[in-house]
Amino acid sequence: MGKDAQLYRLPDAWMWDFWLADDGELYHLFFLYASRALKNPEARHLRASIGHAISTDLTNWRRTDDALVRSDPPAFDDVATWTGSIGKHPDGTWFLFYTGGSRTGSRLAQTIGYATSSDLISWTKNPGNPVVKADPRWYETLASRPHGGDAFRDPWVFADPDGNGWHMLITARATTGPSDDRGIVGHAWSPDLRDWHLRPPLSDPSQSFSQLEVTQVELIDGQAILLFSCLGADTAARRRETGVSSGVWAATGRSLLGPYDIANAQRLTDESLYSGRIIQLRNTNQWNLLAFHNNSDTGEFVGTISDPQAIRWDGQRLMLERRSTMDEVVPDGVGGDEQPVEIAGVVEGEGVRGRGRQRVGSAAVEGDAGSSGEAGRVPQALQVRPDGQERPRPRARCGAPPGVDHV
Repeated sequence: MGKDAQLYRLPDAWMWDFWLADDGELYHLFFLYASRALKNPEARHLRASIGHAISTDLTNWRRTDDALVRSDPPAFDDVATWTGSIGKHPDGTWFLFYTGGSRTGSRLAQTIGYATSSDLISWTKNPGNPVVKADPRWYETLASRPHGGDAFRDPWVFADPDGNGWHMLITARATTGPSDDRGIVGHAWSPDLRDWHLRPPLSDPSQSFSQLEVTQVELIDGQAILLFSCLGADTAARRRETGVSSGVWAATGRSLLGPYDIANAQRLTDESLYSGRIIQLRNTNQWNLLAFHNNSDTGEFVGTISDPQAIRWDGQRLMLERRSTMDEVVPDGVGGDEQPVEIAGVVEGEGVRGRGRQRVGSAAVEGDAGSSGEAGRVPQALQVRPDGQERPRPRARCGAPPGVDHV
């Protein structure tokens, strides 16, 4: 104990899904946010804009101009702008790929478009958006889904390892199988980041997930890792029956393009942290995990971004190195600064209260790290007991309102 517990919090807005970029000098955080004046955090999905902050260390963030807001109707993103990723063309152009939400009758369609920038600050939407839509040959669509909205979103774009263009991973659902077991990794390919061609999925359904949200694939210490998130309500019944369901997950892959062992995915967190992202520090090559704080120990939605946690592949599993400022909320006797531990379940620490420091924009303000007031709460996160067991805790839904799938 004794370190400052830190996180990134906006005093007037909730934050949730996010993605990162490194321009060689600064780290860029792009995130979904909506005003806390809505009162009900469930209402945030239809008010989402894409904010932007910059940092030199992934911990101290300074907010800058917003990246994108929804378009005037009619447009593919005239309801909301949702989760995406960043790619850079060899000519220096930055691409921000994102999900657009628009209404089709009383239901919401999800398609994918992009905006471009020369500096990661000022963005121009592509007039030809959207560039990727679900194809009923391979993917569930509004027409084939009896209720609810689309599940075709969260584009993760990366360069082909062999130099053959770019790939896009997509949160999608298969056209067949039990409804709670149709989650798949959608796939599109582009020769130039501008023209995209939808392809069959990179995974099969029936792997115990209804949706694989916010996917990311990286090569960590020589092992291909597919990162994704799934809420308890979106896991298959047979997985829920085991008592293990929601949180951030990681599956191994034979390559960055699979096949992925999703059925045997490792759970990294419970539902208190969600939408995990991993990024490699440029000065040390150390991989780090960040996520947003979803629900508190009292079941309230939190809506802040965690500090990074060092992560590595030990040959069999992903391991967390406890060298983070988040150690402040780890109970005495559990782990230690030099002890690597599995990122298993997340549990609440007994009686962990103390003075901590929270990030509000670029400023640091004092607060009670265990207080009941939201401005002073640092959620108990990424913690494990010696026996690896979790304590049941109240759960807040991260889900969207009726007709909108989780974004």
